[in-house]
Amino acid sequence: MSVFPLLGMPGATELLIIAGVIVLIFGAAKLPKLGKGLGEGIRNFKDGLKSNDKSDDEADSKPPKLDE
Repeated sequence: MSVFPLLGMPGATELLIIAGVIVLIFGAAKLPKLGKGLGEGIRNFKDGLKSNDKSDDEADSKPPKLDE
């Protein structure tokens, strides 16, 4: 039997405790920088996936070059 189904989703009290610990670890002044960095990282990851999909589409549409 797995333990995870017994835990369930965290409630409001648990979320407040987690938020308090994060503020204690990083400090209130660094939280906006942390959020901005996280957002930029996610944005760059998504852009990388999109550019990879575009390069795959372009590779499929072009015929392969034959070296003679």
